[in-house]
Amino acid sequence: MNTSPEHWAASEIYEHFMGRWSGEVASRFLAWMPQGENRRWLDIGCGTGALTRRIISTAQPQMMVGIDPSLDFVGYARQQTSGAHFLVADAGGLALQDKIVDTVVSGLALNFMPHPERALLEMRRVVKPGGVVAAYVWDYAGKMEFLRYFWDAAVELDPHAAALHEGHRFPICQPELLRRLWEGTGFQNIAVDALDIPTPFDSFESYWQPFTRGSFPAPKYALSLNEMQRNNLREHLRAAVPTASDGTINLIARAWAVRGYTA
Repeated sequence: MNTSPEHWAASEIYEHFMGRWSGEVASRFLAWMPQGENRRWLDIGCGTGALTRRIISTAQPQMMVGIDPSLDFVGYARQQTSGAHFLVADAGGLALQDKIVDTVVSGLALNFMPHPERALLEMRRVVKPGGVVAAYVWDYAGKMEFLRYFWDAAVELDPHAAALHEGHRFPICQPELLRRLWEGTGFQNIAVDALDIPTPFDSFESYWQPFTRGSFPAPKYALSLNEMQRNNLREHLRAAVPTASDGTINLIARAWAVRGYTA
């Protein structure tokens, strides 16, 4: 089977799979960020535009630019967003002048960048002195429970699934490593914090359904299994996920946020 881990297209399917929580965690992130109107903002790895839209609605930016390597995601963001300019580009080589923006942010994308240090240096290059560069990533190995329960169950049945488990693949998604990355690229006054949001499901079926379509790592793995293997995974997962007496499932999605300032 094809086990390439990411295929970032099919924006509407992504919204149903993980994107439905992007807006809420973006709001938590912006509440944690230093506030100020009339700033020039850059959103790196903007995806379908959830963070960009929250910036526009809460920060009244003078300039708002979103950048993402996925043409499909950028097209979706353009359709859903007013007041921003979107570019299809890679974070490792930004076609922007030095010291042109006040704030650079990156939501749920840093771990997918092949060279995060290079990307962070580019973010630092385009920020004005005294500007802020900040990001947040899902806590895949811990409290991003929607995915962690899935992969823990999959690995118990099939140890080879560990190679696709985001908690194993993305060690950068931990507070101490994020802080070290910001320190290593020359930022000052660094802060790291946890952002928790609830991710409720009204039944096990509503929890399982997102794993049945799409080409993202978890559903792609589930769909690669034969029917018996997939049913075994489903029932193993049903037994593992904490379920209330009324059948509801109430999980937590944690993101680790980090910010630092330029001299």
